[in-house]
Amino acid sequence: MKNALYAQSGGVTAVINATACGIIQTAAAHPQAIGKVYAAKNGILGALREELIDTSLESAEAIEGLRSTPGGAFGSCRFKLKSLDDQKAEYERLIEVLKAHNIGYVFYNGGGDSADTSHKVSQIGDALGYPVQCIGVPKTIDNDLPATDNCPGFGSVAKYVAVSMMEASFDVESMAETSTKVFVMEVMGRHAGWIAAAGGLAGADPSQPPQIILFPEIPFDQEAFLARVKQSVDQSGYCSIVVSEGVRHPDGRFLADSGTRDAFGHAQLGGAAPVIAGLVKQKLGFKYHWAVLDYLQRSARHLASQTDLEQAYAMGKAAVELAVDGQNAVMPIIERVSDDPYAWKVATAQLADVANVEKMMPREFITEDGFGITEACRRYLAPLIQGEAYPAYENGLPVYTRLKNQLVDTKLPPFDI
Repeated sequence: MKNALYAQSGGVTAVINATACGIIQTAAAHPQAIGKVYAAKNGILGALREELIDTSLESAEAIEGLRSTPGGAFGSCRFKLKSLDDQKAEYERLIEVLKAHNIGYVFYNGGGDSADTSHKVSQIGDALGYPVQCIGVPKTIDNDLPATDNCPGFGSVAKYVAVSMMEASFDVESMAETSTKVFVMEVMGRHAGWIAAAGGLAGADPSQPPQIILFPEIPFDQEAFLARVKQSVDQSGYCSIVVSEGVRHPDGRFLADSGTRDAFGHAQLGGAAPVIAGLVKQKLGFKYHWAVLDYLQRSARHLASQTDLEQAYAMGKAAVELAVDGQNAVMPIIERVSDDPYAWKVATAQLADVANVEKMMPREFITEDGFGITEACRRYLAPLIQGEAYPAYENGLPVYTRLKNQLVDTKLPPFDI
């Protein structure tokens, strides 16, 4: 009987801990196949450093509490494993750690880059003489993983973004006569416009805010944008705008490229909102306010989607069941059965088909003018934000779980990364 290793990777979400809960609780239901579940402290870095958390030392109540706790309970990281040829020392160290702690299952919970790491780990066992089953577990607020209908973490962000746009627009509309006429809200999403599109759910029809959505998939047309802002202010008295951090100029340059790169080589984005707001002020003279939702959108567990929560847990549960079934180099995914009534089921994808592939917004989800979402997009998005999954409250604040995260004794020499 082998032990299991669970690791959280990349940006965390409001429901990634629900996936962890699903893995730990389901593994406990298969004692004949899986021994202990260790969690890597700060993702793959913890695995390489032999910083392994013994989840069996946590109470059942604490593990259950993960369902309603945001962030990454065991810590996450952005660290890209290159090929075996380029980074052989790290792979050899990983195998040494797995072997030292009798780990035969690895559950790697992350997005596209993490799927790449999962796929690499799933292949190295045979090459380095220690077979290991690696199951990728989907997570990303960007909703840009292929194969799966949607990604755990996205539904809750979509709900937060839609609610935030709705509430802020009531505020702007109230003050537009003598004060702010333009509100710009920046959201995450990198190269894909799924989160920006979710802002469109705030309005039941095109006359309601947001009047403009700026997608990464649509090159930024300054003249058309300014004309639309002026039209909205003239007609409604104000204009609410959702802008994705990944919006680009027609020549491909990001509106908000800080000039730095993260550990995966991606441009460090953030700051599109002030660029757009400054343009509005310079060209049209309207008073504005802008907001960058940043970490707030992905950590807002108090406004999580019940659908998202259920899917996040289901992915963890399915990952363990795939491992117990002898599967390797696969990932559980969400398959949509119908829109209305909304129904979905768990399916399986090969990690090789998921790694390093981004799923963009289809053009038919964006209105012809490039500034809004279509009914097809609304049908896709609406079910994902359904249901409220409020945490318990005490003294006016949510009750969130903090684990002991006790490390096991090391068996190997230290390893520098």
